[in-house]
Amino acid sequence: MNKSTFFTGQPVFSQLLQLIPRSAVQKIARDNNGDRYCKRFSSYEHLVTMLYGVFNNCQSLREITTGMLAVENRLTHLGVRYYPRRSTLADANSRRSCDIFEQIYFALFRQYQAVLSDSRSRSKQAKLFIVDSTTIRLFHEVLRGGGDIPANGKKKGGVKVHTLIRSDQDVPCMVWLTSGVANDSRHLKEIQLPKGSVLAFDRGYHDFAAFNRFTQQGVTWVTRKSNSFALAIKANLLNGQSDKNITYDREVIIGYKSNKNRVKARLIRYRDPETNELYEYLTNNQQMDALSVVLLYKKRWQVETMFKRLKQNYPLKYFLGDSENAIKIQIWCSLIADLLLKIVKKAAGVKWSFSNLAAMIRLHLMTYIHLINFLKAPEKTLLRLYDGHNPTDKIPSLFAT
Repeated sequence: MNKSTFFTGQPVFSQLLQLIPRSAVQKIARDNNGDRYCKRFSSYEHLVTMLYGVFNNCQSLREITTGMLAVENRLTHLGVRYYPRRSTLADANSRRSCDIFEQIYFALFRQYQAVLSDSRSRSKQAKLFIVDSTTIRLFHEVLRGGGDIPANGKKKGGVKVHTLIRSDQDVPCMVWLTSGVANDSRHLKEIQLPKGSVLAFDRGYHDFAAFNRFTQQGVTWVTRKSNSFALAIKANLLNGQSDKNITYDREVIIGYKSNKNRVKARLIRYRDPETNELYEYLTNNQQMDALSVVLLYKKRWQVETMFKRLKQNYPLKYFLGDSENAIKIQIWCSLIADLLLKIVKKAAGVKWSFSNLAAMIRLHLMTYIHLINFLKAPEKTLLRLYDGHNPTDKIPSLFAT
């Protein structure tokens, strides 16, 4: 290999870890007593080990431990003094609090949220927030799963990931992990948004007190109408419709007779011109054009795309432990890995699909190559790296000749 083109820096994995301030991780560990009674395997080493497993899409403890031992000479400069055995990693996942990894995620989010945001300070996407949840099925009922009990009586567990994202950032800015049977609407009361924001959510969120609070705070909310909503029609809002597909636009009161929190809202009916399906939307915004309300709700699909991205690119089908704490640690580390890749993608300015980016990182995790240059021009950077190198040099034969 030509010495003039040999990259003597760090492997891709090390460059990704440089985005995580080690001092911040150590402070969080001290505040949570994360390293108490731990002689060798610190919180930082635990984080590095789990991220190695996430980026490599490892599905067992053995894959992680043997993989790290195989590349130990390339990771010595990370300050990782101890590479764990399976029992050590299993014990750490069971005993070290998942709150440490949660706080690491949000510390990184606060540090890099300006990088993730749209460069246009007044972007409409910066005002749109989306809240939703997804359920990750478990093989054991560690956390209670939803749905009916199957005929064999062996019900699987489930963890529900509730998230709030800002549209222009495309990563969770709030996350709650609960059992699969937990109700979604209880988290609306925890959401505090600046005046002028728009919040989109599906019809599973029934918290009339939160609806009224958003209205008082100047936050626009948009949702689908649920059959469980009791409606009292008041008056027409518009004499003529701005779009022929808007068939109904009226002011209504939603709530139950036994509920003191009645909500003044606006009911819009929209007929999809492609499928001819009729959809009903509710919002507290009385001035916005009806079609704009419909389009705002359609943008809610972005959070579904994010859930799909997480489940397809990170090891969330098989978990490395049976305890609730171990499962949550793996989910938080997947969220941290996703955040790091989104930061790198933004910095490189590439328009790759996220699955392609995650695959390239996984394949070249231990390659000594400049990460940003590699993402901008993969083939060109690799050819320059190996310029003048004869690939047949010093390669032993598999069979005696």
